[in-house]
Amino acid sequence: MGGKFPREAEVLGPLLSSYRLQLVSGWYDGRILERSVDEEFAAILPHLTLLKALGCKHVVYADTSRGRLGAIWEPISKRPRLMDDEWKGYGRKITALAERMAEFGVGLAFHHHMGTIVETDAEVNRLMDITGAAVGLLFDTGHCAFSGGDPFNLMERNLGRVVHVHCKDYRQPVLERARATDMSFMDAVLAGVFTVPGDGAIDYLSLLRLLAERGYDGWLVVEAEQDPKKAHPLTFARLGYANLYRLAHEAGIAIDGRPPF
Repeated sequence: MGGKFPREAEVLGPLLSSYRLQLVSGWYDGRILERSVDEEFAAILPHLTLLKALGCKHVVYADTSRGRLGAIWEPISKRPRLMDDEWKGYGRKITALAERMAEFGVGLAFHHHMGTIVETDAEVNRLMDITGAAVGLLFDTGHCAFSGGDPFNLMERNLGRVVHVHCKDYRQPVLERARATDMSFMDAVLAGVFTVPGDGAIDYLSLLRLLAERGYDGWLVVEAEQDPKKAHPLTFARLGYANLYRLAHEAGIAIDGRPPF
């Protein structure tokens, strides 16, 4: 949703339909670490209500507790973390929140993200190990790679929990420079660390074959936060869509959408 679109279902719904578009989901800045389950559910309820009205199955939930919004401009080493003794209680809270969301009708897709308390492969694995089935995983290829992870291994280990997939690629030289110089997440993005699927170093065909074998039928979202002055948005959107469409079909996933431009 990007913060730019109307937040009234009766306005946004017809607007999207007029362009033959559907709402995939919408990001939410979660604070479950810092709030009670009741407080967090009450805070997110208007967002869930909008998503449900427009047919979304999951909410993009990233826990931005402890200053994630500021951390994305700080060196990547300075991001917030959970202490060892906090994980078990955190798992109980996020599970309870996800179960409340499921009862309402919009599932929780937990977004591991640079600059947050759940960033690395080890943290994603730990979260999945200590949470119930209601906590779905939003698998993000670009954030996994940027955090130093292995997208194939992370997806393979948590395949049964993947409910939503963000597909962005990365440029190896920029990633190496960003990590070597402890660049901030946003500075790395502006330097071009991300690109659209099929235009970087990630083996998407192997990832998509894993999803095909599991019978995944959720969204595959083309992403790549880039400086529009360096990467023309429409050009890269078309490139990412065409690449992902082709690779998905090669992997055995039927895309319910228009073929490449």
